[in-house]
Formats: sequence, C-alpha cells, structure tokens
Amino acid sequence: MKTASLPSLRVAPELREKAESVLREGETLSAFLEQAVRDTIRARQIRQDFINRGLAARDEARDSGEYFAADDVLADLGGMLAEAKAKSGE
Repeated sequence: MKTASLPSLRVAPELREKAESVLREGETLSAFLEQAVRDTIRARQIRQDFINRGLAARDEARDSGEYFAADDVLADLGGMLAEAKAKSGE
C-alpha cells in the first residue's frame, strides 16, 4: 500500500519538548504523532457513534411513544452492576 504524508506541523518549542519528554524507549516523535492521530480519530468515531445511537433512540422513543423514567433505568443499571460485581467476586 502506498503511504501518504500528513501536513507538517509547526509548534512552540515547549510543546515539542513536552512531546519528546514522554516518548517511550525506541519511539520516534513521528511514531508518537501518528499514534496520537490514530487515537484521536478513533475517539471521535466512538463519540459520533454514541451520538448517532442516542439520536436514533430518541427518534424511536418519539415514534413509539415508549419512554422510561430515569429512576427506573438507574435502578435497573444498579442491579446489573451489583450482579456483575457478585459474579466477578468483588
């Protein structure tokens, strides 16, 4: 697969120094930046998927007229959490 370049990035010397100060052994600044871009892309995709699911759920509730009280949902979630903790031995 052919590779492509990202635009060059000009930053304050302090930011570059901070980035270099957290590099792992053998890690290059380029590899660090590439991973940061990958992580940010993934986080934004996850966030957008979450928003899309929420909007779809809102539309479904409007269409069906079926809504749930927050206290009931929280109680159900609390029960699910307690059950999961009991299974894991906490």
